[in-house]
Amino acid sequence: MPVARPVPDRLALRLSILDRYVLRQLLLALVASTGALAVLIWLTQSLHFVSLVVGRGLSLRVFLELTSLLIPSFVAVILPITTFVVVQFIYQRLGTDRELTVMQAAGLSPVMMARPGLLCASIATGLCLILNIWIVPVSYHAFRQYEFQIRNRMAAFLIQDGVFTQVSDNMTVYIRARDKDGTLHGIMVEDDRTPGAEATILAEDGNLLVTGDQPRVVLFNGSRQEIDSHTGRLNVLTFARNTIDLSSPHGAHTRQPDANELSIAELLHPDMRLYSRRDESKMFIEAWRRLSTPFCAFSFAMIGLVGAMGGNYSRQASILRPVLAILGVVAVQALTLLVQNLASRNLQLMPLMWICTLGPGLVCAAILFVPEFRSDRPTARAVRGPRA
Repeated sequence: MPVARPVPDRLALRLSILDRYVLRQLLLALVASTGALAVLIWLTQSLHFVSLVVGRGLSLRVFLELTSLLIPSFVAVILPITTFVVVQFIYQRLGTDRELTVMQAAGLSPVMMARPGLLCASIATGLCLILNIWIVPVSYHAFRQYEFQIRNRMAAFLIQDGVFTQVSDNMTVYIRARDKDGTLHGIMVEDDRTPGAEATILAEDGNLLVTGDQPRVVLFNGSRQEIDSHTGRLNVLTFARNTIDLSSPHGAHTRQPDANELSIAELLHPDMRLYSRRDESKMFIEAWRRLSTPFCAFSFAMIGLVGAMGGNYSRQASILRPVLAILGVVAVQALTLLVQNLASRNLQLMPLMWICTLGPGLVCAAILFVPEFRSDRPTARAVRGPRA
């Protein structure tokens, strides 16, 4: 007499010993691979900020604090990919070692064998949602604020004597000497912050100070030389005391944050007094991207499960299926990026972002699990028939 599979066991909340065994391997490999890849990307991206340490004399602590704020954004990008790699690798190894065959012979259905992979994918998807919605915007905002502070305020106090120091993109400062008490001697400032009114300022002495959280230099016994753009004449203004703001034209309190720093609520309901209509569409796309891309972890994990469990084991299939799974992940990732670019031009295409991120996972789940549920129906009917 045929025996029906224990359907309730598939949906049981309690994990079996095999579930814990496979899930432990998945999570340990996920943490190790994601951490290693995040550190590698952090090291390569940190090279862009080495100039702040070498050129402006920042300490190693400031450098580490600044660049470490980018790590959450790296993790949010690579976590779906590492989820696929881990699920594909672990289940492929289980198939090569015939452990999946033993589980199947013990009566475990594909759903029960795939439960650890589904749990791992759920955990990765949840982490990606938390990162995209909360952690990444907060950390990136802190990074932008810290970088702005270094470039526009701290740089003024890193002026070296005998060196032309570029305080900002449109201001260069030179001092001949600096006393131990901070007094500056032989000061020259090239101020190009006002287009058409570039000026060269010379002074005998000066002091650096902070007023209103902005760096300023007080100059004594100097002159301001400026060429009139209309007449071409050189205008010279001498002074006994003058104060120059060394920060950029826009202070830290007026810095306009970009879309990556805003929360989901601010992206969906932007303040149109600060942004244009063109920026509004970009913000909508950014909000939908944050909400949809975490489900790539689920889709990628399902592609990995189909690549490892879809079909009987054979030496050729063990090579072909992983290659096809990798190509499938690459295709889904490329299609997701393409749809995001198209949706930024036409907001009516935004629902396609959900189809591209969640659709492949649902299709793979149907391929892997639907045949099992179909086979349960005639089996259950055959069991109920003799009893009737």
